[in-house]
Amino acid sequence: MVQKFWQCRDRSIDLSSPKIMGIVNVTPDSFSDGGKYYSSAQAIEHGLQLAEEGADILDIGGESTRPGAEEVSVHSELERVIPVIEALSARGLVVSVDTSKPEVMTAAAQVGAQIINDVYALRRDGALEAAEKSGCGVCLMHMQGEPRTMQKNPVYTDLLSEVKSFLAERARALTDLGVSAEKIVLDPGFGFGKTASQNFELLAKTEDFLSLGYPLLYGMSRKSSLGAVTGITKAEERLISSVTAHLLAVERGASIVRVHDVKQMKEALTIYK
Repeated sequence: MVQKFWQCRDRSIDLSSPKIMGIVNVTPDSFSDGGKYYSSAQAIEHGLQLAEEGADILDIGGESTRPGAEEVSVHSELERVIPVIEALSARGLVVSVDTSKPEVMTAAAQVGAQIINDVYALRRDGALEAAEKSGCGVCLMHMQGEPRTMQKNPVYTDLLSEVKSFLAERARALTDLGVSAEKIVLDPGFGFGKTASQNFELLAKTEDFLSLGYPLLYGMSRKSSLGAVTGITKAEERLISSVTAHLLAVERGASIVRVHDVKQMKEALTIYK
């Protein structure tokens, strides 16, 4: 039985209906909107706009995880995200930090972040401990390889089995530290070390991941695999395919969708419900 809420520090997020996580990239090089909201002021304004449009959670990231992306320093990432997290949290909004660095996790929690969203699933040294001490809700994502290399030649013997086993192991690593299962959400990692056909297999088999016992987050917004199917080369023009893919994920059991286009996603979910 999958839990119908997500405990994130002092917030309990109701998952009895699907929730929207709005993306706020404070980076110069994200694949879809890199540089558009690079200053703190622009990112804060964008976050407030997404909240007004219907985002239940704001996911703040200071390091691009697009294929081929280079790593940024802890100092640079902190400079990018901490002022934004602090300002949006002060407005009473539920804020997630999209990071793999334990130093950033800790600092983000100190200024009000409620959620840690980690594409490395807390595999970096000190990340598990930082997440446990923060008290935050945690999203654990599957990724084969790392952003610089993940799309070069992703190979699986059994895609679903391998992704499920990885997510189960990472969740167990957290609960073994004493973290409540109610704080954990899983993300199969659409677009992270998978081919287009593998990504759509993950979408088709969404329900299979529910057997792990945790709520699911799907993040497919504007991804290149959608363009591979539709022929739309510009990421910002993949609105309809993004909304459609996320609706399919929700229909198949996903509790949270991570999107750029919050207003349109909210409208679609309103019709869906």
